[in-house]
Amino acid sequence: MAEKTPSTINPETNPRGIPVAPFIDNVTEYVSTRADVEPTLRSFQEMISKYQFMEVNTQRRATGLREKIPDIKKTLEVVKFLKMRRDNDSAPLETNFELNDTLYARATVDPADTEEVYLWLGANVMLAYPIGEAETMLADKLKTAELSLAHCDEDLEFLREQITTMEVATARVYNWDVVQRRKEKAEGKSDEDDDTGKRPPGG
Repeated sequence: MAEKTPSTINPETNPRGIPVAPFIDNVTEYVSTRADVEPTLRSFQEMISKYQFMEVNTQRRATGLREKIPDIKKTLEVVKFLKMRRDNDSAPLETNFELNDTLYARATVDPADTEEVYLWLGANVMLAYPIGEAETMLADKLKTAELSLAHCDEDLEFLREQITTMEVATARVYNWDVVQRRKEKAEGKSDEDDDTGKRPPGG
């Protein structure tokens, strides 16, 4: 009998392509003989390991997004503030620029001169954007990050459900095997009793 795997039994996936774990309603139909038990348990354990690997990676990605989103929001708020002051012909703004953790520089920002802003893109890269384009770009980036975080949270919940399903399936197949062993052992004892304590010929 060919080895059964979750991917061959249930090809369904969630919206991000994570496969749905098989639900075993009838262990006897799923594992027809005891010879199928070990391959089945092995395939289940492999699937659990894959789910756990995906869970760790998804948790790491979600953590990164939770750290990034507040920075994007803060930058977007500053860009909106500068744009608002420019559009309203506000007076020059005095502010402190952070040079490092303990060093600041005093500066005066004239709203009339804020036609563009410089944004850090990461990897030591900074680009100048027109202030309107910067607002649009940051708003889109924030929306994308929040959507990605929502997907991560959904995937984490989905993965935990699949891991639980596979652990239950593993326990059911293992328990079925234990019951079958006990039945075989009991039947063997019954045969010996019927033979008045002697082993069957050839035994």
